[in-house]
Amino acid sequence: QVQLVQFGGGLVQAGGSLRLSCAASGLTFSRYTMAWFRQAPGKEREFVAAIRWNGVVNNAYYADSAKGRITISRDNAKNTVYLQINNLKPEDTAVYYCAAGGYYKDYVSQHGYDYWGQGTQVTVSS
Repeated sequence: QVQLVQFGGGLVQAGGSLRLSCAASGLTFSRYTMAWFRQAPGKEREFVAAIRWNGVVNNAYYADSAKGRITISRDNAKNTVYLQINNLKPEDTAVYYCAAGGYYKDYVSQHGYDYWGQGTQVTVSS
């Protein structure tokens, strides 16, 4: 049984930083594309970042809105993926979801992911 369990989140002031974690079990973690999506109130879920391990290096991919402030990383030994968000802005307020998908699937689309975490609320106060 595959499980993705998320940690982190909460209420943070604008300008602060936050790191979300997502621990996976029940799958061969290194073979999966891991990603983070977020869903703001009244909006659709959107892609934030994804990361793939090709056996040698990690390749990371970011939404344009995430470039420069957000870093995705993974630790294959710990079956965990992280999302570091710096200089938080009120528009970063959303429920954040981690996801695991097939290596060759479309990493931007939600349909490219087979497993999802439970979601964690991030609220940025101005």
